[in-house]
Amino acid sequence: MRAYHEQTMPATAVHPDRNFKYWLLAPAIFLLLLIGLFPLIYSLVVSFMRIDMMDTDTSFAWFYNYKNLFKDGRLWWSLAHTLLITAIALPLELLLGLAMAYLFLEKMPGRQIFISLLVLPTIISPIVAGATWRLLFDNKYGPINQILSWFAGERVNALWTINPTLVYPAIIFCEIWQWTPFMFLILLAALSNVDKSQTEAAEIDGARFLRTFRYIVLPAIWPVMAIAILIRGLDLFRIFDIIWALTQGGPGTKTETISIYAYTQGFKQFETSYTAAIAFLVVFILTVICTWAIRRMGLAK
Repeated sequence: MRAYHEQTMPATAVHPDRNFKYWLLAPAIFLLLLIGLFPLIYSLVVSFMRIDMMDTDTSFAWFYNYKNLFKDGRLWWSLAHTLLITAIALPLELLLGLAMAYLFLEKMPGRQIFISLLVLPTIISPIVAGATWRLLFDNKYGPINQILSWFAGERVNALWTINPTLVYPAIIFCEIWQWTPFMFLILLAALSNVDKSQTEAAEIDGARFLRTFRYIVLPAIWPVMAIAILIRGLDLFRIFDIIWALTQGGPGTKTETISIYAYTQGFKQFETSYTAAIAFLVVFILTVICTWAIRRMGLAK
């Protein structure tokens, strides 16, 4: 009877609509595309216009704004500042995070408490962290200069956010302080999954730490490490909050990054179309970097 009943049932009852799951997902996908693609397409259209504070010319201007990008020396200096900060902060965060991960790899008293305390900087808003460090670096009331004065035996008047030779160390120190714990957590999770039998066998054979790390540990943690490097590299490329709170791109334009320059052009100079062109230049650069990094790191299979 059961076999007969199944044979006599309509095909739609036995085989429900296979596209039903796509219909359920369609509203969410449409909303994501609307939120994500519409501003991108609209910015692309605006970048081919000549809209600014004095003019709302919506006629097609071809590549007028993109030609001006190559003539804008301030733009390329801001890009150089961004790359400089990234090239210094990223390796330091990686090395310090790896050292901290090795330190907390073994069990120790209060290990969970120490890890929780170390992660605290990452949950602070970057703009709040930058404002806090600006107070700490204050020449008159900041504790950093006072502590340095105790060690020096005389008053230290280091203008951390004004002096061109000190402003970059201050920015990089703040960035490392906040985001090294991020690298630490990811690398600690990766190191925890390394096969200990292989490292112990290498130690018994007399292999030194660097050799063991190069041939056993690094290949095991490399996929996770590569993802961490890529995430932090992209995040550093668009750095804005900490620098804006510390220096606002100063002194002058000494620490102006590409994000700060785009903000200045868009929301202070109201160069709307030119700012859209800057945004697409950044998108193009990041796309090229991501594609190269993914292929170079062996993440694309």
